[in-house]
Amino acid sequence: MKEIFVTGISTGVGKTMASAIITEALQADYWKPIQAGDLDNSDSHKVKSLISNDKTVIHKSGYELKTAMSPHAAAEIDGIRIDRFHINQPETSNHLVIEGAGGLLVPLNEEDTMFDIIMPSYKVIVVSRHYLGSINHSLLTINWLTGKGYDVSVLFSGDANPHTENIILHKTGVSLIGRIDEEEIFDKETISKYADKFRGVLESL
Repeated sequence: MKEIFVTGISTGVGKTMASAIITEALQADYWKPIQAGDLDNSDSHKVKSLISNDKTVIHKSGYELKTAMSPHAAAEIDGIRIDRFHINQPETSNHLVIEGAGGLLVPLNEEDTMFDIIMPSYKVIVVSRHYLGSINHSLLTINWLTGKGYDVSVLFSGDANPHTENIILHKTGVSLIGRIDEEEIFDKETISKYADKFRGVLESL
Protein backbone atom coordinates (compact mmCIF):
# COMPACT_ATOMS: atom_id res chain seq x y z
CA MET A 1 0.00 0.00 0.00
CA LYS A 2 1.19 3.50 -0.81
CA GLU A 3 2.02 6.11 1.82
CA ILE A 4 2.06 9.54 0.20
CA PHE A 5 3.22 12.63 2.04
CA VAL A 6 1.94 15.92 0.60
CA THR A 7 4.05 18.99 1.28
CA GLY A 8 4.20 22.44 -0.28
CA ILE A 9 6.79 25.03 -1.18
CA SER A 10 5.05 27.46 1.19
CA THR A 11 1.79 27.86 3.04
CA GLY A 12 -1.41 28.46 1.08
CA VAL A 13 -0.22 26.77 -2.12
CA GLY A 14 -3.03 24.23 -2.34
CA LYS A 15 -1.87 21.23 -0.26
CA THR A 16 -5.34 20.46 1.06
CA MET A 17 -7.03 20.51 -2.37
CA ALA A 18 -4.19 18.35 -3.69
CA SER A 19 -4.57 15.98 -0.74
CA ALA A 20 -8.32 15.69 -1.35
CA ILE A 21 -7.71 14.88 -5.02
CA ILE A 22 -5.06 12.25 -4.23
CA THR A 23 -7.26 10.76 -1.50
CA GLU A 24 -10.21 10.52 -3.87
CA ALA A 25 -8.15 9.17 -6.76
CA LEU A 26 -6.77 6.30 -4.67
CA GLN A 27 -9.75 5.99 -2.31
CA ALA A 28 -7.04 6.30 0.30
CA ASP A 29 -7.22 7.10 3.99
CA TYR A 30 -6.24 10.63 5.02
CA TRP A 31 -4.22 11.87 7.98
CA LYS A 32 -3.09 15.33 9.02
CA PRO A 33 -0.45 14.72 11.72
CA ILE A 34 -0.49 18.32 12.98
CA GLN A 35 -3.38 20.75 12.62
CA ALA A 36 -2.66 24.33 13.66
CA GLY A 37 -5.73 26.57 13.85
CA ASP A 38 -9.21 26.32 12.28
CA LEU A 39 -10.13 23.36 14.45
CA ASP A 40 -13.85 23.81 13.62
CA ASN A 41 -13.06 23.67 9.89
CA SER A 42 -9.77 21.79 9.81
CA ASP A 43 -8.07 20.34 6.76
CA SER A 44 -9.48 16.96 7.81
CA HIS A 45 -13.00 18.45 7.73
CA LYS A 46 -12.33 19.97 4.33
CA VAL A 47 -11.04 16.75 2.79
CA LYS A 48 -14.00 14.82 4.20
CA SER A 49 -16.41 17.31 2.64
CA LEU A 50 -14.71 17.13 -0.78
CA ILE A 51 -14.37 13.39 -1.38
CA SER A 52 -17.12 11.20 -2.83
CA ASN A 53 -15.96 7.65 -2.13
CA ASP A 54 -17.11 5.65 0.90
CA LYS A 55 -13.84 3.81 1.49
CA THR A 56 -11.71 6.67 2.85
CA VAL A 57 -11.18 6.92 6.60
CA ILE A 58 -10.19 10.33 8.00
CA HIS A 59 -7.80 9.69 10.88
CA LYS A 60 -7.50 11.97 13.90
CA SER A 61 -4.59 14.40 13.95
CA GLY A 62 -1.75 13.73 16.36
CA TYR A 63 -1.77 17.34 17.53
CA GLU A 64 -4.68 19.79 17.25
CA LEU A 65 -3.43 23.29 18.07
CA LYS A 66 -5.68 26.28 18.51
CA THR A 67 -3.68 28.99 16.72
CA ALA A 68 -3.00 29.27 12.99
CA MET A 69 0.75 29.68 13.33
CA SER A 70 3.92 27.66 12.87
CA PRO A 71 3.40 24.45 14.90
CA HIS A 72 6.18 25.23 17.37
CA ALA A 73 4.65 28.63 18.18
CA ALA A 74 1.06 27.35 18.25
CA ALA A 75 2.11 24.57 20.62
CA GLU A 76 3.85 27.03 22.92
CA ILE A 77 0.68 29.14 23.08
CA ASP A 78 -1.26 26.00 24.04
CA GLY A 79 1.30 25.25 26.74
CA ILE A 80 2.61 22.04 25.17
CA ARG A 81 5.67 20.85 23.28
CA ILE A 82 5.32 18.77 20.14
CA ASP A 83 7.15 15.47 20.45
CA ARG A 84 7.60 13.88 17.04
CA PHE A 85 7.90 10.46 18.65
CA HIS A 86 4.33 10.86 19.92
CA ILE A 87 3.03 11.39 16.39
CA ASN A 88 1.91 7.86 15.64
CA GLN A 89 0.90 6.95 12.11
CA PRO A 90 -2.56 5.37 12.10
CA GLU A 91 -2.82 1.68 11.33
CA THR A 92 -4.62 0.94 8.07
CA SER A 93 -4.61 -1.66 5.33
CA ASN A 94 -5.46 1.07 2.83
CA HIS A 95 -3.32 3.63 1.01
CA LEU A 96 -2.60 6.62 3.24
CA VAL A 97 -2.34 10.28 2.25
CA ILE A 98 -0.47 12.36 4.84
CA GLU A 99 -0.73 16.14 4.66
CA GLY A 100 2.01 18.24 6.19
CA ALA A 101 1.57 21.65 7.82
CA GLY A 102 3.18 24.55 5.97
CA GLY A 103 6.47 23.90 4.22
CA LEU A 104 9.09 21.23 4.60
CA LEU A 105 11.23 22.90 7.27
CA VAL A 106 8.47 24.40 9.38
CA PRO A 107 9.60 23.89 13.00
CA LEU A 108 7.76 21.55 15.33
CA ASN A 109 9.91 22.50 18.30
CA GLU A 110 13.38 23.92 18.87
CA GLU A 111 14.98 20.84 17.26
CA ASP A 112 12.60 19.11 14.84
CA THR A 113 10.89 20.21 11.63
CA MET A 114 8.09 18.83 9.49
CA PHE A 115 10.75 17.01 7.50
CA ASP A 116 11.57 14.86 10.54
CA ILE A 117 8.18 13.10 10.43
CA ILE A 118 8.52 12.08 6.77
CA MET A 119 9.36 8.39 6.89
CA PRO A 120 11.86 6.91 4.37
CA SER A 121 9.11 4.71 2.91
CA TYR A 122 6.89 7.66 1.98
CA LYS A 123 6.40 8.86 -1.57
CA VAL A 124 6.51 12.66 -1.42
CA ILE A 125 4.42 14.98 -3.59
CA VAL A 126 5.47 18.63 -3.57
CA VAL A 127 2.74 21.14 -4.39
CA SER A 128 4.20 24.14 -6.22
CA ARG A 129 2.20 27.30 -6.91
CA HIS A 130 3.47 30.11 -9.15
CA TYR A 131 4.48 33.39 -7.50
CA LEU A 132 7.57 35.58 -7.53
CA GLY A 133 10.17 33.45 -5.77
CA SER A 134 8.38 30.14 -6.29
CA ILE A 135 11.13 28.71 -8.49
CA ASN A 136 13.66 29.16 -5.70
CA HIS A 137 11.27 27.74 -3.10
CA SER A 138 10.45 24.78 -5.34
CA LEU A 139 14.08 23.94 -6.09
CA LEU A 140 15.09 24.21 -2.44
CA THR A 141 12.23 21.96 -1.32
CA ILE A 142 12.58 19.34 -4.04
CA ASN A 143 16.37 19.20 -3.96
CA TRP A 144 16.39 18.85 -0.17
CA LEU A 145 14.10 15.84 -0.46
CA THR A 146 15.85 14.16 -3.38
CA GLY A 147 19.21 14.77 -1.71
CA LYS A 148 17.93 12.80 1.28
CA GLY A 149 16.89 9.92 -0.98
CA TYR A 150 13.13 10.42 -1.19
CA ASP A 151 10.99 9.49 -4.19
CA VAL A 152 9.60 12.90 -5.16
CA SER A 153 6.97 14.10 -7.63
CA VAL A 154 5.65 17.60 -8.23
CA LEU A 155 2.07 18.81 -8.62
CA PHE A 156 1.59 22.34 -9.92
CA SER A 157 -1.27 24.48 -8.64
CA GLY A 158 -2.83 27.55 -10.26
CA ASP A 159 -2.63 29.15 -13.70
CA ALA A 160 -0.14 27.64 -16.14
CA ASN A 161 3.33 29.16 -16.27
CA PRO A 162 5.43 27.06 -18.68
CA HIS A 163 8.63 29.04 -18.01
CA THR A 164 8.40 28.26 -14.30
CA GLU A 165 7.19 24.68 -14.64
CA ASN A 166 9.74 23.70 -17.28
CA ILE A 167 12.76 25.03 -15.40
CA ILE A 168 11.68 23.34 -12.14
CA LEU A 169 11.25 20.00 -13.91
CA HIS A 170 14.50 20.42 -15.85
CA LYS A 171 16.61 21.32 -12.83
CA THR A 172 15.20 18.65 -10.51
CA GLY A 173 14.43 15.74 -12.84
CA VAL A 174 11.43 14.72 -10.74
CA SER A 175 8.26 13.30 -12.23
CA LEU A 176 5.18 15.42 -12.88
CA ILE A 177 1.77 14.52 -11.50
CA GLY A 178 0.04 17.35 -13.38
CA ARG A 179 -1.44 20.74 -12.62
CA ILE A 180 -4.55 21.84 -10.74
CA ASP A 181 -5.98 24.84 -12.57
CA GLU A 182 -7.31 28.01 -10.97
CA GLU A 183 -10.91 26.89 -10.44
CA GLU A 184 -13.84 29.11 -9.51
CA ILE A 185 -14.87 26.60 -6.88
CA PHE A 186 -13.49 23.41 -5.43
CA ASP A 187 -16.36 21.05 -4.68
CA LYS A 188 -16.89 17.29 -4.90
CA GLU A 189 -17.37 17.46 -8.66
CA THR A 190 -14.12 19.38 -9.19
CA ILE A 191 -12.16 17.05 -6.92
CA SER A 192 -13.61 14.02 -8.72
CA LYS A 193 -12.62 15.50 -12.10
CA TYR A 194 -8.97 15.84 -11.06
CA ALA A 195 -9.01 12.47 -9.31
CA ASP A 196 -9.99 10.86 -12.61
CA LYS A 197 -7.33 12.87 -14.44
CA PHE A 198 -4.46 11.99 -12.08
CA ARG A 199 -5.47 8.46 -11.05
CA GLY A 200 -3.22 6.66 -13.54
CA VAL A 201 -0.04 8.50 -12.61
CA LEU A 202 -0.80 8.28 -8.88
CA GLU A 203 -1.35 4.53 -9.09
CA SER A 204 2.02 4.19 -10.80
CA LEU A 205 4.00 5.94 -8.05
